[in-house]
Amino acid sequence: MKPKVSIIVPIYNMERYLKRCLESLLSQSLDDIEVIAVNDGSTDASAEILHEFAARDGRLVVIHKPNGGVSSARNAGMAAARGEYLGFVDPDDWVDADMYKAMYELAVHRRADIVMCGYVREFGTHSKEKKFDLPEISTFRDQEIITSIMRRLVGPLNEEIAKPDFLDAWGTVWSKIYRAGMVKEQAVLFTDLSEVGTNEDSLFNIHACYYAKTFVFLNRPYYHYWRENTASVTSGYKPDLLRQWSTLYSLIESFLDEKKLHPDFYRALDNRKCLNTLGLGLNTISPDNQAILPEKLKKLNAILNDSQIQRSFRQLETERMPFVWRAFYFCAKGRFVIGFYFMLVAIDRLRKMIR
Repeated sequence: MKPKVSIIVPIYNMERYLKRCLESLLSQSLDDIEVIAVNDGSTDASAEILHEFAARDGRLVVIHKPNGGVSSARNAGMAAARGEYLGFVDPDDWVDADMYKAMYELAVHRRADIVMCGYVREFGTHSKEKKFDLPEISTFRDQEIITSIMRRLVGPLNEEIAKPDFLDAWGTVWSKIYRAGMVKEQAVLFTDLSEVGTNEDSLFNIHACYYAKTFVFLNRPYYHYWRENTASVTSGYKPDLLRQWSTLYSLIESFLDEKKLHPDFYRALDNRKCLNTLGLGLNTISPDNQAILPEKLKKLNAILNDSQIQRSFRQLETERMPFVWRAFYFCAKGRFVIGFYFMLVAIDRLRKMIR
């Protein structure tokens, strides 16, 4: 019998967190699920843990493959999935027991192609819910999905620019379920991180939202996003991030061109490029970057003088931003490298204090 939801878990050397994740999935109040655990060439005890759980619960399907990265693991999981809907969970995270029941029932009731829920950021010593200023249930249909949800995934406009830290809150795949038929019919796949660096989730969602007919947001924080894992694919220094994000922008722009979308989408993408100087800067000053300070300053200078970023800064409107963000992006736009560096250091320390 066809499962209601296939939950895909890409795994690479996650023995420390894997049991917590699997226990939360196999304890779902929605019984009719399958959990597809893709062991992406782990060299630790992850495979043994998977086989231990699979022996106890036949709903756990284990796939072993050579290491190819999180995108290839998710793609392999999607190819094997039999469920009506697809979900994604990272192996260092966990979910509430009613998450997939609530989302699946809402998907069936609203005939939704995508359902998204809220999430909690877990820091080890405390938790912090990501707040969405929306009703408990919000439904978007047809063109509204493209102009509201998909456009937000491409980049921020107007008052959205005031919250650079909210840029990718809608872009995660692990907070959603997708109608499998839509995803497979439209051949929506994950792009390899070696090409785009990060944001493969947002790129996947841009494509999925374009084809979706109904998108439902359930404003309940069911998903628990673990922020203390230094081995996560989102952690660490990425030396080629500027080049990789340039590829990401090109892929997004090509999709906008192909679908002949409104000029607002291109403005939104330009704003993403500007706001992403924060991520590029924090990546450069990361403690994992072993370069000496002059080399880091040289790299920051290269970021701020990148022709694509500079073109985008010509149209960035910062009036709605709080003072600190206006000052930060003033330094970035003006290519004031020393000021940009010290503001990055201050922002990095501040976010660690108040997270």
